[in-house]
Amino acid sequence: MPQHAQLKIDTGLHVYFCDPESPWQRGTNENTNGLLSQYHPRGTDLARHTAQALEAVAATLNDRSRKTLNWRTQAQVLASILRSLQQQTVATID
Repeated sequence: MPQHAQLKIDTGLHVYFCDPESPWQRGTNENTNGLLSQYHPRGTDLARHTAQALEAVAATLNDRSRKTLNWRTQAQVLASILRSLQQQTVATID
């Protein structure tokens, strides 16, 4: 993230960097690593797999419902947010 300062300026997002060797600060990352290890154990040479096979694993993980999202998928949450934004920007005539 060499341009994190510019990202913060452009978007107003807060940028957070975890401390080295502190996995408890990266819960989502650690959870995702565990999910990935179900498909490719630690030390697996990913170069031995086709791009399609790796994309299939990514699609499977991205389509999982998640407790933190009230058992919805990431795509469902994004669609809901986009619908909400569309409804907010539609002009109405009183």
